[in-house]
Amino acid sequence: MFRKKRYRSMYLEKKKTVTPELFREILSWLFYTVAAVFVAFVLVICFGKRVRVIGESMEPSLYNSQSVLVDAIAYKLKAPKKDDVIVFLPNGNEKSHYYIKRVVAIPGETVRIEGGNLIVNGQTVVTEDREYDKMEEAGIAENDITLGNGEFFVLGDNRNSSEDSRSANIGVVKLSTIAGKAWFSYGTKEGKTGLVD
Repeated sequence: MFRKKRYRSMYLEKKKTVTPELFREILSWLFYTVAAVFVAFVLVICFGKRVRVIGESMEPSLYNSQSVLVDAIAYKLKAPKKDDVIVFLPNGNEKSHYYIKRVVAIPGETVRIEGGNLIVNGQTVVTEDREYDKMEEAGIAENDITLGNGEFFVLGDNRNSSEDSRSANIGVVKLSTIAGKAWFSYGTKEGKTGLVD
């Protein structure tokens, strides 16, 4: 009996009371945990979509089988601009794989391919930072295509190995079919990893 009282008194002595400092510390841990979960959720929603490059159409910028992270929020705030690399479903077809191409013309512009060159608004497009091969096939861009509101003309960087807006089954890309902006690539045997430019 003496032992029982002794253990009980030891237990009562060791029992801690909730002090204001302890309560603040618990609230602090709770706040940081909730904040971390929220930030993780936002990052997954914004940048969590991952697609795989299929084919050689974007070489040398992106390689076959490379993984690309997609910023799904970018085009909810502003429209794609020229030179952006976008990820889209052709004609919104949910059964298709995602395509990754570069925007070369935006709404209100007129596009044509003549003599293997890209012509936008009557001017041959010359790029200073990238060199593209002359296009062997003009496809539907053999004649002028005027882009309406929310329409974009896209091409692959490897122009002669690309199925893009020149193809009748893809055509102009509508804003509603764009999943987002390609922003980071990783995971190929070439070892190319980094921001998509």
